[in-house]
Amino acid sequence: MDERSPLIIYPLNTEEPTNNGTPRRDSAPRSGTRKLSTFLGVVVPTLLAMFSVVLFLRMGFVVGQSGLYESVGMLILSYFIIGMTVLSVCAISTNGALDAGGAYYMISRALGPEFGGSIGIMFFFANVCGSALYILGLVENIVSMFGISPGLSYYYCLVLPKIIISDIFSIAHYAQDYTTGRMMSFATVFAVMFNGCTGIMAGSNMSGDLKNPSYSIPRGTITAVIFTYIIYNLLALMISCTCDRTLLQNNYSFLRDINICPPLVTIGIYCSALSASMSNLIGASRILYALAKDKLFGKLLMPAKMTSRGGNPWVSVLMSWFLVQMVLFAGKLNTIAAIATIFFLLVYAAVGLACLALEWASAPNFRPTFRYFTWYTCILGILGCLTMMFLIQPIYASASIVFMLILLVCLHYLSPSHSWGFITQALIFHQVRKYLLMLDVRKDHVKFWRPQILLLVSNPENHKNLITFANDLKKSGLFVLGHVSLEELDVLPSDPLQTRTDSWLQLVDELNIKAFVNLTLSNSVRYGAQQLLFISGLGGMRPNTVILGFYTRSTPEDLLRNDQELDRSTPFVYTSTGRTPPSENFSAWEYVAIISDSIKMSKNVVLARYFSEFDRFSICSLKGKDTYIDVWPLNLLRPDSASYVNTCSLFLLQMACVLNMVRSWKKAKLRLFLCVERDSGLRGQEVKLKQLLKDLRIKASIQTVIWDSVVALHWHKQVEAADTAEEVYLNYPNNSIKISDDYLMAVNQMILGQNPMAPPAVRFLYLPRPPADTSIYNRFLNQVEAISRNLGPTLLIHGVSPVTSTEL
Repeated sequence: MDERSPLIIYPLNTEEPTNNGTPRRDSAPRSGTRKLSTFLGVVVPTLLAMFSVVLFLRMGFVVGQSGLYESVGMLILSYFIIGMTVLSVCAISTNGALDAGGAYYMISRALGPEFGGSIGIMFFFANVCGSALYILGLVENIVSMFGISPGLSYYYCLVLPKIIISDIFSIAHYAQDYTTGRMMSFATVFAVMFNGCTGIMAGSNMSGDLKNPSYSIPRGTITAVIFTYIIYNLLALMISCTCDRTLLQNNYSFLRDINICPPLVTIGIYCSALSASMSNLIGASRILYALAKDKLFGKLLMPAKMTSRGGNPWVSVLMSWFLVQMVLFAGKLNTIAAIATIFFLLVYAAVGLACLALEWASAPNFRPTFRYFTWYTCILGILGCLTMMFLIQPIYASASIVFMLILLVCLHYLSPSHSWGFITQALIFHQVRKYLLMLDVRKDHVKFWRPQILLLVSNPENHKNLITFANDLKKSGLFVLGHVSLEELDVLPSDPLQTRTDSWLQLVDELNIKAFVNLTLSNSVRYGAQQLLFISGLGGMRPNTVILGFYTRSTPEDLLRNDQELDRSTPFVYTSTGRTPPSENFSAWEYVAIISDSIKMSKNVVLARYFSEFDRFSICSLKGKDTYIDVWPLNLLRPDSASYVNTCSLFLLQMACVLNMVRSWKKAKLRLFLCVERDSGLRGQEVKLKQLLKDLRIKASIQTVIWDSVVALHWHKQVEAADTAEEVYLNYPNNSIKISDDYLMAVNQMILGQNPMAPPAVRFLYLPRPPADTSIYNRFLNQVEAISRNLGPTLLIHGVSPVTSTEL
C-alpha cells in the first residue's frame, strides 16, 4: 500500500509462488471481483494521496519563502523526479499484478530479498514519518484556530481581489521558520513541498481490484500527476497575486482567512490530514506485515504476522502506531518533512533501480505493456532522487543510505532463501555471456596462465579434504567438480542428475569454495570422464588440469562388508542405482586409460594420494612451526633421461609455486630436491637449478640428494654395464616393465628418508606419461603406487603445456 493512498482496506495477498511457478495458497482465496475503473481505482486514490495538508498548510509557506519563480522551479524539479519514477512504476506494475507492500513488493520481487527487505524497512519508516507529519499538520491547524493568535496584521483580498505585482514574484527572501526558528533555504523549503508530490503509487496498489490493471495503472497515474501539477502551479500563481509575503511566511493557515467560505478550508484540512495520516499508518502496517510474512527478518517481526479473523494485521497496526507516536515527539511539521522526504526519495530511487536492472538484464519475461520508458529515464530518476537527498540534508541522506546498506548486507547473509528470483543473477548472466564471448582462446599467453581445474570425485563426503585443497590450488582459476554416475538413461524415467545437483551445490556452500558442478551419466567411468573433459567449461574458460584421486582396488561389495578397506583418497567407486553392481566396475586399466585420455586432450594430470590424512586447518593454524612443500621435479621412473628443465618439471614447479602464493600457504617453505650422482658434476647442476629458480622468480631451497645406491638398481645402469650391443634397447617403449621392485622400494625409502624430523605438508612428484602399450597399464600403475606408498598427502603431476615465463 502506498504512502498516501486513501483510507481503503486492501485485500491481503494469500498466494505465494512455489518453485514451479504455481500459486501456493496459505489461506482462503481472495474474495471479490475486479470491478474498479481507471477513474475510481487509480485517478481518485492518487489524487487523494497527493492532495494532502501540504496543499492547504504549506503551499503559501513555499511561495512566501521562495517567491513565485523558485516555487514553479521547485514544482518542475519535483515533478520531473516523480515523473521519471512514475514511468518506472508503470513499467513494473504492468509486468505483473502487485500485492500489499507497494514499493517493497516491486523491489523485492524484482531485485531479490536483500534489496526488497532493506528498501521495505525504509519505505515503512517513510510511511511512519508521513503519518506523523499529517497529524502534526492537523494539530497545527487546530492550534491556529483555537490557540493564541500570532498577532500579525494580515494582508489579504476578498472576493475577486485586485491582482497586484508584489515582491513575491521575485526570487529572494528566505526567512526564519516561525515554528522551528531555523533559517530557511531552497533545500529546506523543497523538502517541505516535496511531501505534497508523493503518493504516486496509490493506484498501483489497486491492481488486484481493477478491471484492466495494465490499461488503468499507467493512464490513471499519469493523469493524476498531470492534474496535480496543474493545480499546484495555479495555486502558487493565485497566492502570489493576492497575498503579502509577510502573511505567507508567518501564518500557515492563511487560506482559511482569505477564502470565500472559510469552513470549506477547515473541512479540507481535517479530511486530508485524517485521510493521509490514516492511510500512511495503514500503509506502514501493510509493509510491516508483508516483511513479516516473507520472513526476511526471522523471529524479529514474527508478531507482525498476526491477523484478525477478517485478515487485518492488527499487531502491525499497533506497532506502526507506536512508532508514529515516537516520531510525534519531534514536534514540528517542517522538521519531520525533511526526514520523510529523504526516505521517500530513497524509495523512489530504488524503484527506478529495479526497473533499470530489469531493462538491462534483457530478461525475456520482462515485457511490460507500458513501453514509454527507457533505461535513461530510469537513470535520470535515480540521479534526481539522490541529488535532492543530499541537497536537502547530507547527514540524513548519508545516514539513511548507510543504514540501508547495513540491512542489505545482514539480509544477504542471514535471510532465508526465497523463490522470487534474483535480478542479480540475470545481470550477472548478461555480463558473463558478454565477457565470455570476448575471452578469445587465440589470445592466450603463457604469462597469464592459471590452473583451471576439473576434479573428478565420486562420493564428495569422502573427499572434502581434497576438494578444499584443489580450491587452494586453482589460483582464482576455474574449478569444476565432476562426477560420473554409472546409469543408463534408457532404463530411467527421467534424468536423476537434475535432483542430485542441489546436494552437490549445498556441499559447495558448506565448504565455502568457489566451484561449479558438472555431472554426467555413462555406462563406464572412462567414457563418462571423456564426456566431462569434452563438455566442462565454456568458451575460453575450460579446464586445463584434471585432478584424480588415487586408484583403489576395493570393490563395492568389499566396501559394504568392511568400511575400513576404503581408501578415502579414491574418487572412483560406483554402484548402479536399481541394478546389481558388477564385481569390479572400475579397473586399474580403465583408471590409467583416463590418465592417457586426459593427456591426449592436452590436459595436465594430477593424481592425489593420501588426502584423507590432509588437514588444512592444522596447517593454516600452525604457529611457530615451519610448514614445508616438497618438490621432486625428476622423472624417477626414467633417471636415464634425467632433466629438470622439461615441460613437465617446470609445470611441477609452477604448481608448487601457485600453492605457495595462496594466503593460507604463504608461510610454507618450498624445498626442491635435486637427485644427482657423485661423478656427475654436483656443483654445476645445483648452480644451473638456482639460476633457473631465479629466472622463474621462485623462492625455494635446494636439497641435494646423492642417490648412487638407488639409481644403481635401475635397469639402464645394468644395461650400461653389460655388452654394448644391448644399448640399442635403451629407448625401447616397453623398457618400463624392466624396472625392478627393488628400485621402486629404494626410491620410496629415499623420499621418506629426507628430513624425517620435518615432514612436508604435501609432496609434489613427477608423474610419467602412461606407456603407449595399453597392455602394460596395470604394471605402470603398480610402479606409481610403489613409489608414492606411505608418503602422506602427495600429488603426482604430469604437465603437457608450457606454464612458466621469464619475460615481462
